[in-house]
Amino acid sequence: MKTADAPLTGTQRAAVVLMQMSSTNAAKVMAHLTDSEAEEIAAEIVRLRKVDPDATEQIMKDFHEKALTGPRQTRGGRELAEGLLEASFGAEKAAGLISRLSVNMAGKSFEFLEDIEAVQILALIDGELPQTIALVLAHLSPRKASAVMSGLPGALRADVALSIATMGSGAPEAIGIVAETLKLRGGAAVSQQASKVVGGIQPLLEIINRTDASTERSVLDGLDVLDPDLATEIRAQMVTFEDILKLERKDIQLVLRGLDTSLLAVAMKGASEGVLEAITANVSGRNQEILQSEIAALGPLRASQIEEARAAVVRSIRDLEAEGSITLQRGDEEDIVY
Repeated sequence: MKTADAPLTGTQRAAVVLMQMSSTNAAKVMAHLTDSEAEEIAAEIVRLRKVDPDATEQIMKDFHEKALTGPRQTRGGRELAEGLLEASFGAEKAAGLISRLSVNMAGKSFEFLEDIEAVQILALIDGELPQTIALVLAHLSPRKASAVMSGLPGALRADVALSIATMGSGAPEAIGIVAETLKLRGGAAVSQQASKVVGGIQPLLEIINRTDASTERSVLDGLDVLDPDLATEIRAQMVTFEDILKLERKDIQLVLRGLDTSLLAVAMKGASEGVLEAITANVSGRNQEILQSEIAALGPLRASQIEEARAAVVRSIRDLEAEGSITLQRGDEEDIVY
């Protein structure tokens, strides 16, 4: 429970207020909330298993509910959250909300790894089976997981990637044991959390998409050997530098707008005529002059330099697509060339 030195959030305060009400009255309040609001408050009720009585009293005073009498409810938990949701929305809808809540809260056992450097995580998982490493990476943010993936030995990357892509639901006990083991190695304690569907192609794509070019190539080459069909499917869903041809003119302009002309010049080195035309035709007046100057000044470049520059362009495409700002044609649609 947070103290005055670390104030509660609005959602947490709302959770505390509901915890003081009878189930009937709390249900009436929650019935006026949106699904997302109800889920957030229910999540806080689950987390706030023991609330400091003084803090509770202050929150209730702030809420101007002086009419409420009797002992304050200082215990939350899953049972109370489920009861409020069921009374508010009915058993069927409450079950769906609790299910989504469980998924959202799953994997919290591994949150401590987000604040640890990738090299330290690599030390913690050293010697573990590919399936165990895959379980850990699948619970990390894509950015952190990609950094760890890049640090794995080349021969191990494909095995881990295959395990992530074919993983289903992790048993709560297994997740808890792995997380506890890692925390104990780091000198901390852990509590078990609910299971979550953490694997599949999409999580693997999010990890690969954030790795460097050599790691990406290593993973895909390894998957070609382990599971050619899976490798083909992953490649079909990945974004490449050439995919700039699959964007509409306005989308290309949006991608290029956030990129430095010197980086673009390097990325364009040795690119196909179609890509060169697509980029140069969508760079605005003054920047086009600067870009041509940058290109003319380029000398011989290492392949790795070009790959890194193109990776930056690809990241821009991926990020904008994820935001819904641009649309990338996929499948067998005809490429658009400008």
